[in-house]
Amino acid sequence: QVQLEESGGGLVQAGDSLRLSCVASGVIGGITHMAWYRQAPGNEREMVARITPGGSTDYADSVKGRFAISRDTTWKTMWLRMNDLKIEDTAVYLCHMIVRGAPSWGQGTQVTVSS
Repeated sequence: QVQLEESGGGLVQAGDSLRLSCVASGVIGGITHMAWYRQAPGNEREMVARITPGGSTDYADSVKGRFAISRDTTWKTMWLRMNDLKIEDTAVYLCHMIVRGAPSWGQGTQVTVSS
C-alpha cells in the first residue's frame, strides 16, 4: 500500500521561500505521475506542479517562475521549492502520485503566508 507523507510547511512572510518534501513508502515501481496540489479554504483543489516520468515539468500559471518541482532518481522523494511566496499561496499542499493506475494522496502540509 502506497503512503505519502509531506513535510516542510509553515508560517512565513510574503517574499520568503519554503521547500516542501513528499516521501513515498510502499512503492515498488509503477509510478506514472507525481504532482503537488493545493487547496485553500473555500476553494477547489488545484494542481500546482507536476513532473512526468521523463522529467518534464508543468506549472499552474499562478506559480510559474516562482515554484520548482523535482524528484530523486528513485521516484520516492519529491520536492516543491517555493520562492517569493505570496499571501494567495496560503493553502494545504498535498502530494499526489499515480502508482500502477491507482491514485494516492498525502495528508497535506499547511503553508501560511502573512503580509
